[in-house]
Amino acid sequence: MLRIDNISFAMQGTPLFEGASATIPTGHKVGIVGRNGAGKTTLFRILRGEFPLEGGKIELPSRARVGGVAQEVPSSSTSLLDTVLEADTERAALMAEAETATDPDRIAAVQTRLADIDAWSAEGRAATILKGLGFDTEAQQRPCSDFSGGWRMRVALAGVLFAQPDLLLLDEPTNYLDLEGALWLEGYLMRYPHTVLIISHDRGLLNRAVGHILHLEDRKLTLYTGGYDGFAKLRAERRAAQAAEAEKVAAKRAHMQKFVDRFRAQATKAKQAQSRVKMLEKLSPITPPSEAARHVFSFPEPEELSPPILRLEGAAVGYDGPPVLRGLDLRIDQDDRIALLGRNGEGKSTLSKLLAGKLAGSGTLTRATKLRVGYFAQHQVDELELDETPLQHLQRERPAEAPPKLRARLAGFGLMAEQAETVVRKLSGGQKARLSLLLATLDAPHMLILDEPTNHLDIESREALVEALTAYTGAVILVSHDMHLLSLVADRLWLVKDGNVRPYEGDLDGYRATLLAGDDKPAAAPKPKPKRASRDEIATLRQDVSRAEARIAKLEDMRDKLAKKLADPAIYEEDRAGDLRVWQAKYAEVMEAMDRAEALWISAQDSYDKAQGQSGAG
Repeated sequence: MLRIDNISFAMQGTPLFEGASATIPTGHKVGIVGRNGAGKTTLFRILRGEFPLEGGKIELPSRARVGGVAQEVPSSSTSLLDTVLEADTERAALMAEAETATDPDRIAAVQTRLADIDAWSAEGRAATILKGLGFDTEAQQRPCSDFSGGWRMRVALAGVLFAQPDLLLLDEPTNYLDLEGALWLEGYLMRYPHTVLIISHDRGLLNRAVGHILHLEDRKLTLYTGGYDGFAKLRAERRAAQAAEAEKVAAKRAHMQKFVDRFRAQATKAKQAQSRVKMLEKLSPITPPSEAARHVFSFPEPEELSPPILRLEGAAVGYDGPPVLRGLDLRIDQDDRIALLGRNGEGKSTLSKLLAGKLAGSGTLTRATKLRVGYFAQHQVDELELDETPLQHLQRERPAEAPPKLRARLAGFGLMAEQAETVVRKLSGGQKARLSLLLATLDAPHMLILDEPTNHLDIESREALVEALTAYTGAVILVSHDMHLLSLVADRLWLVKDGNVRPYEGDLDGYRATLLAGDDKPAAAPKPKPKRASRDEIATLRQDVSRAEARIAKLEDMRDKLAKKLADPAIYEEDRAGDLRVWQAKYAEVMEAMDRAEALWISAQDSYDKAQGQSGAG
């Protein structure tokens, strides 16, 4: 049993807990919720003994092991499977001692303990966990150095699940998982034999994998029975009752005060007035529940384009090797809401980049002439200028706009006056995501491509995003492990699988059932890191970028000259209709050439950046 008894704690002078208490029986699965900054992660650090309490105490059974995912596993030559096996330090130590022990009694004790902890099935258990989190058999034998930070976070999660601590602490465990991994984790946690505390904003996880909700609000802890939906309903009812009672008491106080003010000076009523004063003193005002700041997203509304806004015919796309996707025949209209389904590594993000113009493909790709595309991916949040404020980010994008209008744009995404002037490095993950979403939608795109947009957004913000996307009049392409978001926003499903993209005939519940039943093929492992680019290759790629930039500059000059020609009123005279058609056709040709040149520049720049990253140059 975990007992949190009357604890108090402040961070840099800000109280996070004041007389907070909760009792969690052994074996319970508990979701921890509360607004961003309330202290959920701090509570985990207190439970791990990293922060000393200012008051109260934490009680756990003696010898109880507390475990969580602190950070990603380091890059090393150790295989993924061995890394996970080493996470159970007791087993690793006993296995090492079994090799060297000579005392018969100690050998017997070691072997007995190894049998107690089921040490001999450890490799199979570790492999099962890794497979569930997206690593096939071949990937499990590869060294950690072959994998990026996000994948190594999965290995760290696999390690703590394998170690099976008595109190498992998981802080946003689905942030680095795809939909398949998140669904597998739900099932695993439901069967986990010990106590679990999960900080999560994933509504599906909080409804299916836990039996209780621990709510942190106003520096107190309240434990609710049931999943998140039940908690939300009960809390809403309590808040409504509290607000109604506060209104009732306020009205009663106002009535008494009015009587006192009116009759206090009259001798015949003075005694009654004095009685009302005493009643007022006893009638303590009830403070209604404070409403959190409105969690909003205000997407600008694009003008309507003729359908389709984008068409792919016989298209293929990839990177340096064979195409990742081929034979693409797809159509997107402005009123489409499309969710991309498919296991990690099948090409969902590759398709997103192709649609966004971040990758150049082959075949026929037809875009509406005025099509504007907004693109949001998680890595963009990490690429914000850490020492600039959100206001400075907008000023760089909109230098001609007055600060009050820029502040209004920020407020439309829930970034109020204080956040507008705060450097990005001091913002929360959710606030950074809001800024990135604002930048992605600044030009009122006709198509918005969102690749895992809900990471770091709290539940209220996710609901606000659903509202905004529902009201948005452009097309939406979604990649997300948040089933709740997909179910409320998407009305079409595309399955990315086996190098192709096709409409998925079933619904999300059917897709979830298929994944849980294991009827799909195992997750594809990420490819090994490519070899480093040579200096000559980098120089050649840089030349490609320079040539693309020169081409764009030349076309921009031609565009400006043609625009000046078309701005001449004389060309619109009736006897010059033929000339007007010629100049308009030339202008259209230049604009199409600019689109192609910009796509080539993006492709060249991407290849150059990738080569620099591989070589460590720059």
